[in-house]
Amino acid sequence: MPPVPGWVLLSSGCAPVLLIAGWVVAASLEGPAYDPATQTISVLAAHGAPGYWVMTGAFLALGACHLLTAWGLRAAAPAGRVALAGGGLAALVVALFPTPSSGGSLHHGSVVVVGFVLLAVWPVLAAGGGDVPWALRPAPSAAAAAVMVVGALWFLVEVHRDGVAGVAERAVTLAQSLWPFVVAASCLRRPGDRDEPSA
Repeated sequence: MPPVPGWVLLSSGCAPVLLIAGWVVAASLEGPAYDPATQTISVLAAHGAPGYWVMTGAFLALGACHLLTAWGLRAAAPAGRVALAGGGLAALVVALFPTPSSGGSLHHGSVVVVGFVLLAVWPVLAAGGGDVPWALRPAPSAAAAAVMVVGALWFLVEVHRDGVAGVAERAVTLAQSLWPFVVAASCLRRPGDRDEPSA
């Protein structure tokens, strides 16, 4: 029996697809006034934005996917599953506290930070020793977490210098939404399986 149910591959695989579809469709509804290089995804879900309902739906779908994946990813360590579920909850709360049409929002910003942190540390917390799937081993997990932390720091730098915050945010959110799928895919094989051809 594989260490995760097969439907976890679907829930984890849908996360990046729905997120990207959400920001692409919402940006197209926003029109040329929206600059995806410099403006964040949250702008697309702001009150009164033409694509508000699309981006809000994408955040809700992303959160639900992470929660389902965390529930079914039984090969991962419990602390990692809790952190992934917390990241899913943060995505749901982001939808409840959208950024205002102008200015910032302490509630929204705080939830985004919590979500970024949880989704950046969950690979390390999910890692285990021994004969575990490769994506749950310490080295790949640490590498994935490092990429996400660097991406989050890049995003903060770009926000503070009014740079390409949109590019940085998309890069880090894509990495964070894609890693659960990588982990789930690695878990579909039994840890003891080998690539040796049969005689």
